[in-house]
Amino acid sequence: MAAVGLKTHIWANNTRSVLLLAGFPLLMIGILYGVQLILMGMGIIEGTGGTLGDDMARAGAMLGWTVPMAFVIAAIWFAIAYFGSQTMIDVITGARKVERKVEPELYNLLENLAISRGMKTPTLRIIETEGMNAYASGLHEGRYSVTVTRGLMQAMDRDELEAVLAHEMTHVINKDVRTMVIASIFAGIISVIAELVVRSLFFSRGGGRNNKNAGPLILIGIAIAAVGFGLAIFIRMMLSRTREYVADAGSVELTKNPDAMIAALRKIEGRSNVRAPDEVQLMFLDNQPDGRGLEGLFATHPSIDKRVAALVKFGGGRDPGPWQAPVQDPTPGTASGPWGTAEPAAPPPSPFGTSVPPSR
Repeated sequence: MAAVGLKTHIWANNTRSVLLLAGFPLLMIGILYGVQLILMGMGIIEGTGGTLGDDMARAGAMLGWTVPMAFVIAAIWFAIAYFGSQTMIDVITGARKVERKVEPELYNLLENLAISRGMKTPTLRIIETEGMNAYASGLHEGRYSVTVTRGLMQAMDRDELEAVLAHEMTHVINKDVRTMVIASIFAGIISVIAELVVRSLFFSRGGGRNNKNAGPLILIGIAIAAVGFGLAIFIRMMLSRTREYVADAGSVELTKNPDAMIAALRKIEGRSNVRAPDEVQLMFLDNQPDGRGLEGLFATHPSIDKRVAALVKFGGGRDPGPWQAPVQDPTPGTASGPWGTAEPAAPPPSPFGTSVPPSR
């Protein structure tokens, strides 16, 4: 990152995203073709009665009307998402809108970050859950929103919370939220198609026996649809994964505090679980699994270790190592510190990690 600058990485990332998004319509066409072969093999669509090549050619000719119909459905889906995506996300996650008077310190942090970039302050939302996470949403200026969980607010100090908000603001600045909504819509349509095929295979029992090409058609169709569905999942993962590194770097650029972003990532490591559909979890600050081993091949986010390593290498930050939640020490007058070291007992922390002055 240091060699070419953050702006160059943002440009390259956006260019890559456009190319990846362009792959979704092509995948939809390929999957539709595979589905039509399957339906023809099952006898739901009438075959030619000729050779396997004739049936495959007929399925290809049918794309002339099935593809436009699929894109009309996609357009309707986009319209629904454009006007109702935030409401749907709020219902799914339990997020609620909060004003400055309810959470003044949190709101002021978000407002200051927006002012520093000459932007309108996004709507602030909170999810009442112990999981530590955050995400940005919205499709255009005036509809952007930043959501954080109560667990994250309680665990982070002021600098760490500012770093998280700056991370989400970077997603807004780079239009990542719009990209992920588009990807989620395409992925949702492909998922529906896949489910319809599975249901058709389950409920149809030998309906295509009269077609001598039934077996090959079904096998070829399943192979094509499976490859397309797998590539759709891969594209969606790549879109989300590559943007997290840039958003982490954007947080450092906004706050000039790489240590705060590293500390925030260490605190949420293994504690970011928030119930939500896959399409929403793509937008999260972190998403389980953490990207290690075989699971990492299909992870939507890089592992915390990799993100911290990038911030140390390119941002000049320091890694304090895995974080341990404070545990009350039974010995009077002592308590465990946030990084597992003994510290003098302190008054209960406020939601922003600062000590509450003792009453006099």
